[in-house]
Amino acid sequence: MKNYIITLVAILLTLPMDAQRPLETLYANNSKNVALFFPSPIRQAVTGSSNFVFTYNREKKQYFGLLQATPGKQSNLLVVTDDGAVYSFILEYSDSLSKLNYFISKERSIGTELPMAETKRSNKKKLDSTSNGIKEFESFGDYLLAAPSKNLKTKRQKGLKLQLQRIAYKGSQTYLVMEITNTSGITFEIDFLKVFSVSGNKKRKASFQKKELKPIYSYKLPSKVHNSESYRFVYVLPKFVLGDKEKLQLELQELNGSRKVILKTRL
Repeated sequence: MKNYIITLVAILLTLPMDAQRPLETLYANNSKNVALFFPSPIRQAVTGSSNFVFTYNREKKQYFGLLQATPGKQSNLLVVTDDGAVYSFILEYSDSLSKLNYFISKERSIGTELPMAETKRSNKKKLDSTSNGIKEFESFGDYLLAAPSKNLKTKRQKGLKLQLQRIAYKGSQTYLVMEITNTSGITFEIDFLKVFSVSGNKKRKASFQKKELKPIYSYKLPSKVHNSESYRFVYVLPKFVLGDKEKLQLELQELNGSRKVILKTRL
């Protein structure tokens, strides 16, 4: 407990001086639970006096905690959430409660757990890492698009053609090279193009499974395809390998329209 309090005091010392805004007062008693909901899971919390108790799940992080109180002097509550945000409140006992649920917005944070300079360095590292990742995706995407196209599977529907041309693996990513062609006479605006792994039989619902494989990055995917146009593009996904009884399914849906193309293939 001593180390726990020392940690929270150290956090307070890192807060900027301009963070000392007027604190919100929370009222509680011993006959009702007052619930506090935060924008990020609670990592740590402590009250300043034993007549106030704030309980939260320490094993499985959750977004809310419960406050109760017995009669006594005014106190305070300090909460640190999983994203490093720090929240502070004044606590008072009250026989009658006009509010039982508090939804705490991110703007109510009085500061962050990390010093400002360290936070900026951390954000810069994340930005650099993301930027390097995108450059790598686009560089390998250009290489795949420059290579001769293949045809692993094609689906045609009402003047629309969706073609899976190539599957490539690099590092921990899977790259799908695809092409959309429109000869329908009407511009096709893309709502979404989703990728799924499908196993089992739809008629036997207990064994049928359809799992979406969400792309990390899409490269040169158009928002619309005009009549007589074709576009080749690349999807980057986390590396996956389908089982013997699994299929890859691509679903292309029109925005503000009913046209849809579904392509299924075994790899």
